[in-house]
Amino acid sequence: MNAHPSRPPATAAESAPRPALSPSRTLATAARVLRQLRHDPRSIVLMLLVPCLMLFLLRYVFDGSPQTFDAIGASLLGIFPLITMFLITSIATLRERTSGTLERLLAMPLGKADLIAGYALAFGLLAVVQSALATGLAVWFLGLDVVGSTWLLLLVALLDALLGTALGLFVSAFAASEFQAVQFMPAVIFPQLLLCGLFTARDNMQPVLEGISNVLPMSYAVDGMNEVLRHTDVTADFLRDILVVAACALLVLSLGAATLRRRTA
Repeated sequence: MNAHPSRPPATAAESAPRPALSPSRTLATAARVLRQLRHDPRSIVLMLLVPCLMLFLLRYVFDGSPQTFDAIGASLLGIFPLITMFLITSIATLRERTSGTLERLLAMPLGKADLIAGYALAFGLLAVVQSALATGLAVWFLGLDVVGSTWLLLLVALLDALLGTALGLFVSAFAASEFQAVQFMPAVIFPQLLLCGLFTARDNMQPVLEGISNVLPMSYAVDGMNEVLRHTDVTADFLRDILVVAACALLVLSLGAATLRRRTA
């Protein structure tokens, strides 16, 4: 009679039930992430200043055609923060895993939801600053002509940055190195960039591509920006757009918590 190989006993940290989401643990995680970022000035510059620099460059690329900047500037005001937050979050989270920090944290009475919520809160605070800087620059310095409220423009930019944060946290679970994390950008971001309606109206696309664009969150981010650009009041389409972007961010954060692993291997 063949004996089945015995499975190694679970450690106390693995066998103990994980605690529910705790505000104190979430805040402690967020504070730790912010302290680490404070000692990484290059990441801070990338998050806060690069979207502003891209908008500044774009404005003077179209110096002789300011109406073109008005047409696409609002859309890019949401896209640039999404892309930078995706890059920074995915690389920073992966760095914690490969350095062993994540494994040590999960050995403590700290749940996956606490970690994901803490990361989201820390990067979300930076997203607020980033969105405020980019929106203020575009509207008050670069002369972006917006019919609607600047605060609504800021709201959409913030939701887009939070969506980028959520996507970065999610894809970091599937990368084994920082190089691989960057490689996810063409797979996750570029198709959305091409199909979001920035280059042509989505109803002018081939029907299959239009159908795909209708389920991509960046499409609703761009639509929300354009609603603020054209309308003084809050429209039903605007409410739909921001709700879709917010729901996608929450869904991706939940998936990130479910797929969070101690090790990258």
